[in-house]
Amino acid sequence: MSSLLEKIKSPVDLRRLSSKEFPLLAREIRRTIIDTVAVTGGHLAPCLGVVELTLALHYVFNTPEDKLIWDVGHQCYAHKLITGRADKFHTLRQYKGLSGFPKQEESIYDTFDTGHSSTSISAGLGISTAKQLKGDPHKTIAVIGDGSMTGGMAFEGLNQAGGLGSDLIVILNDNEMSISPNVGAMSSFLSRKLTGKSMKRIKRDMETFLKSFPHVGENILQLLKKSEESLKGFLTPGTLFEALKFEYVGPIPGHNVEIMIKTLENVRDYGKGPVLVHILTTKGKGYLPAEKKPGSYHGVGPFDIASGSPLPSPATPVSYTSAFGNSLVSLAEQDPRIVAITAAMPAGTGLSRFAELFPDRFFDVGIAEQHAVTFAAGLATEGILPVVAIYSTFMQRALDQVIHDVCLPNLPVTFALDRSGVVGDDGPTHHGVFDLAFLRFIPNLIIMAPMDENELQHMLYTAVFYPGPAAVRYCRGKGMGVKLDREYIKLEYGKGEVLCRGTDILLLPVGNRVYPALEAAEGLERLGISAAVINPRFVKPLDADLICKWAADTGRVLTIEENCRKGGFGSAVLELLSSRNILVPTRLLAISDRFIEHGSQDVLRKICKIDSAAITSAAMEMVGH
Repeated sequence: MSSLLEKIKSPVDLRRLSSKEFPLLAREIRRTIIDTVAVTGGHLAPCLGVVELTLALHYVFNTPEDKLIWDVGHQCYAHKLITGRADKFHTLRQYKGLSGFPKQEESIYDTFDTGHSSTSISAGLGISTAKQLKGDPHKTIAVIGDGSMTGGMAFEGLNQAGGLGSDLIVILNDNEMSISPNVGAMSSFLSRKLTGKSMKRIKRDMETFLKSFPHVGENILQLLKKSEESLKGFLTPGTLFEALKFEYVGPIPGHNVEIMIKTLENVRDYGKGPVLVHILTTKGKGYLPAEKKPGSYHGVGPFDIASGSPLPSPATPVSYTSAFGNSLVSLAEQDPRIVAITAAMPAGTGLSRFAELFPDRFFDVGIAEQHAVTFAAGLATEGILPVVAIYSTFMQRALDQVIHDVCLPNLPVTFALDRSGVVGDDGPTHHGVFDLAFLRFIPNLIIMAPMDENELQHMLYTAVFYPGPAAVRYCRGKGMGVKLDREYIKLEYGKGEVLCRGTDILLLPVGNRVYPALEAAEGLERLGISAAVINPRFVKPLDADLICKWAADTGRVLTIEENCRKGGFGSAVLELLSSRNILVPTRLLAISDRFIEHGSQDVLRKICKIDSAAITSAAMEMVGH
């Protein structure tokens, strides 16, 4: 017997179903998502939470003519399954397979490429406005989570949409979670202490009470019904959105397809003007382990479905993220001035233990990287030593604040850039391959990149007590398994170290490319090529004397970095050699001028030609071997 999902090749097929068939289809979709993610890994809990919402949206609206934008996009698996990609779903997040995020080149149903939060309303407003200019009557719908609503950009979009009176529909998917539990006043405002059910109870009790007064009570009741929106505004988040000139609808139950369909049909037919529909959902819906611990199942690796436990894997060294978190806890125990700041990623950045041990010195600011940086700057002016832990790809959002609020006044703020380099299966929106380029040009900022987890702890120590802004960038995943020193060492600013002496070529790898370079040097030695290897440690300032001496002595330089070639570490070396008039053949191994797709880190490093084999091959070509 064929399943309902097998019959859905596009939303056109979905619209042929009766609403009574939707619960069965929702169960099939959830089972497909769970079965697939258990093998491939991916974003589980957010996708399970929006299955009914996805069905209702595609049923009511005429996609793809009506445009649907998913904020962040990590909740789009059900969307992909019913828009013609079910047969490819097993390739999810695999190299050359389906992306884990909406991607315009993948499907006409993917309206906008997403991956970072709080962008959907702005994008939707742009699309809606363009349709108005062209005389296109189709609708634009932006789906945004309550976690993404903590990002200021969402309110910038709401503000303009309300001011323009745009024909934009915003769906607020409220599950009380981003990746970790939401924080801040907005989260409290959107809390469901007062749900749709309790709202109905209040109205019912009030009606019963007033009807007990003949004639007078009926008149008062009619007056109150005319003022119902005012009452609702005091008891729900409607006040805020209506102040922004949105028609507010909700909150409504997000797992009842029939109610959602009726609500969305009414909203669709409202006419012109912005509307916000507040929907209540459960993150992880339909899979008990994910419902109980949605944060733990936001993004997962392969797991056992029956138990929910990760599949067993060989023992691995401590991750760079854990090494950072453990080191920061140790430093904070020694110095009460140290505080930690993150933007809705306490677990992802390794700060969960810090938060438990030092709750008064830990600050999760929500999805607000710009605010995180300037907040840290304010702390630093009062003698506090803030450490801002943010993924490299998300730090892109706060570049102005890094320049203007931290580096210009030369404040002692430490930036811990996790997930630098290629991150793997999440793809181009999450690769941290631009940070060296967008940080290197900023005055006053020093930049370090550790070759292993032991050097990371020394760099963190060096950065925290540096009398100005400092950045430490490190990769995703396991460390090298080296022994960790018990005592921290303050590194000499701008000084590298010679790891391997040689006469034919100088290998200059930065950060996690040091060990592959050492491996390549060993292989080259067996081929009769003598390669020197320097660990620069500092991308800025460079150890100019050390690098120039060895460049001149060997006569050839090969730089290696897991960063974009343009403006990165290799560019800095070229600038240095040029300034010293050292004209030697120099080649840069780095990420070329393109966006890198999703795939495992090892596969991507091979494709980008920055692994040990590529280093060996490039060195042989330069030496003429």
